[in-house]
Amino acid sequence: MTGAVTARPVTTFTAPLGPAGKSVDAPSILRWPTGRRLLVQRGDTEAAVVDLDAEGTPQTRFPAPWPGAFGTFTVAPDAGLAVFAGLHAVRAVEPSGAVRWEVRHGCWDGSCRVLHHAYEEYAAGSRSHLYADSGSVMFSADGSVVWAHIRGPVAASGQDPEAVDEWLVIDAADGRVLGRADAETVAAGSDHVPHPDPALMGLSVGEGQDGAPLLWGRWDGRELSVEHFCESERILASVSPSGKHFLTVGHDLASIALHEIADATVVAELDAEGALPRHPDAGEDDPDAEQVMWDYVCGHIDEDWAVAGSGEYDEEYGAARHWLLRTAELDSARPLTYPTPISGVPWGLGDGTWYTTSPDGGALHLWALHIPRP
Repeated sequence: MTGAVTARPVTTFTAPLGPAGKSVDAPSILRWPTGRRLLVQRGDTEAAVVDLDAEGTPQTRFPAPWPGAFGTFTVAPDAGLAVFAGLHAVRAVEPSGAVRWEVRHGCWDGSCRVLHHAYEEYAAGSRSHLYADSGSVMFSADGSVVWAHIRGPVAASGQDPEAVDEWLVIDAADGRVLGRADAETVAAGSDHVPHPDPALMGLSVGEGQDGAPLLWGRWDGRELSVEHFCESERILASVSPSGKHFLTVGHDLASIALHEIADATVVAELDAEGALPRHPDAGEDDPDAEQVMWDYVCGHIDEDWAVAGSGEYDEEYGAARHWLLRTAELDSARPLTYPTPISGVPWGLGDGTWYTTSPDGGALHLWALHIPRP
């Protein structure tokens, strides 16, 4: 480990729906390869999108088809369409509230074999629906298609008691399922990680203690091809701005690795043990303090630098710590210092900045490096 690096405050964005709470998620930022940045926040009744790079930072609201506890959502690069991934369907909603399209699928409640027609069918039903597994959705870099990780089967194909997770490519304009593949996963949850190439998409699936499958999909306009990498042992965290590399975190949180995009070859790897010191507030006689680990989240600041955290380990002892990594070598973790207290994990945006969330989830703080650029 070398000397500390100071984080320079760039700006602060206020959460459009207010602080995070029971019915409002914390805000986040979607940054597209075009450089466009969208601040997004989900509530039970609506989702808000703020264009951070347009004059006057215009805001768009999308009525939510079901409460936030029943799924996830994403928004198109032009902020003109929101797609909600629920327990029973993927639904595209326009700002007016009009449903542009919907693709129904099997229920994410593992004990339920009903192809539901509407959220109201299970809104007041079994407790298991409230704590069901979930999938995710993401637009391609050019906004032309939506990638959706769902619980099979697609409703159009009928009942299938043996159906498992599927990965779909959906036409963003009209909801036609263009490509479909068996994901070969049994998800508790998932996250898509977009690639600058509109034909590529990364998918990181959480299967609890069973592992973390990592998939790359390619849509060539006619066929969907899927590859599994890293033997279900690594979490896909970030794609470099050039699209040449991606970062992963070990399922056991023991290491961060940089991979070639083509075949997932490990270019460099940094173990938490040896790179991270024990927390300064940990007792000298506490043997557990020697077990350091990374957070599930890390990300590219730009092509040369990445940011990572160790907050999940740190929270037992005191303030969360963030670390600066040089991606080419991953040979050390330089501590990041902030002019004000920070909380949570750091999210790299790939444009030379990263952000953190305020403790109450009511604001996002944008940061840049206070060191000479390489």
